[in-house]
Amino acid sequence: MDMVMSYVMVSIGAVVIFLWGIRHLIPTKSVVAGFGALSEDNKRIITMEWIAEGLTLCFLGLLVLLVTLYAGPRNLVSVIVYRATAWMLVFMAGLTFMTGAKTSITPIKICPLVKSIVAILFFLGSA
Repeated sequence: MDMVMSYVMVSIGAVVIFLWGIRHLIPTKSVVAGFGALSEDNKRIITMEWIAEGLTLCFLGLLVLLVTLYAGPRNLVSVIVYRATAWMLVFMAGLTFMTGAKTSITPIKICPLVKSIVAILFFLGSA
C-alpha cells in the first residue's frame, strides 16, 4: 500500500474514533438519568465509566492523528501505535458487543461496528 493511502486510512480512522468519543461524552448526563433511580455512588460510577470510555476513544484518535502528522505512517513507532490502538479497539468492541450492544440503545448497538471498522482502517494503514 502506498503512503498516501496509509495517511488517508489512519487519518479517517483517527477522526472517526475521536468524534465517536466526543459523541460518547455529550449525552453523559442523560445516559445516567436513563438508568432511573440510583444511589449517588452508582450515579458517580456510571458517570465515571461513561466519561472514561469517551475520553479513551478521544485519546486513541488524537494519538494516532498526532503520530501520523509528526512521524508519518511508515515510521516504526507509528506502525506500533496503529496496531496497538487497533487491538485496543478490537478488545473494546468485544466488550461492548458482549455487554452494551445487548441493550435497546441504538448508539451502543452500533458501537462495536464503529470500533471494528476503525481498527480495520488502522491495521490496513499500518500494512
